[in-house]
Amino acid sequence: MLETVDLQQIMVLDIETVSQTAAFDDLPDRFKELWTHKVRNTLEADQTAADVYPNAGLHAEFGKIICISVGVFHQRQSQTGFRLKSFAHRDERELLADFSDLLQTQPPNLVLCGHNGKAFDFPYLCKRMIINRLPLPAQLDISGKKPWEINHLDTMELWRFGDFRSYVSLNLMTAALDIPSPKDDISGADVYRVYYEENDLARIRVYCEKDVLTTAQILRRLRNEPPIALEAVSYAD
Repeated sequence: MLETVDLQQIMVLDIETVSQTAAFDDLPDRFKELWTHKVRNTLEADQTAADVYPNAGLHAEFGKIICISVGVFHQRQSQTGFRLKSFAHRDERELLADFSDLLQTQPPNLVLCGHNGKAFDFPYLCKRMIINRLPLPAQLDISGKKPWEINHLDTMELWRFGDFRSYVSLNLMTAALDIPSPKDDISGADVYRVYYEENDLARIRVYCEKDVLTTAQILRRLRNEPPIALEAVSYAD
């Protein structure tokens, strides 16, 4: 079934997120109360809500998107190529608007693909667009659609083959499938620190692009196809 999908109709994507503010104390009082309420049952004995606030980026109500990287396949003669583009900005609304503009140039039936995208990236994008008062692009708007009408692929879901007992990380999949790991510099756990303490958004962008390329390589592997050659990877401005 997967082999029948046209790779050139797929856009692979990944997002990087952080908490709304650098520190818990910078939050408005209402959000301090709401965050404290949200995490109250998960805290260790010696922890406070402020201690776990760096994890707020995992939740769209308390976080924000700082980078979106996308990649598309293309065919040149007999070689499959892959082109990457990133949207990285400290102004989340501007970042989302630019990404939305890109989707507007694509067909409504474009297939979006991500690793754990159905549970994280796609809903997070939708929530943040609504919070930022932006209309949902057709490719993300699943309201009223039947399951088979939703053009979303998830490499983690594909790998599960119906087994929903556990989360399978991108890093674990690369190890199992003998694909180079994208975590050779930083991992998702480092994004908060690199963004707020090191002020290095460019480093996060590179990390996000690596995740997109790796997801594309996994998709090829699941189709029993050879990997994308590194010389066939290009980057858009």
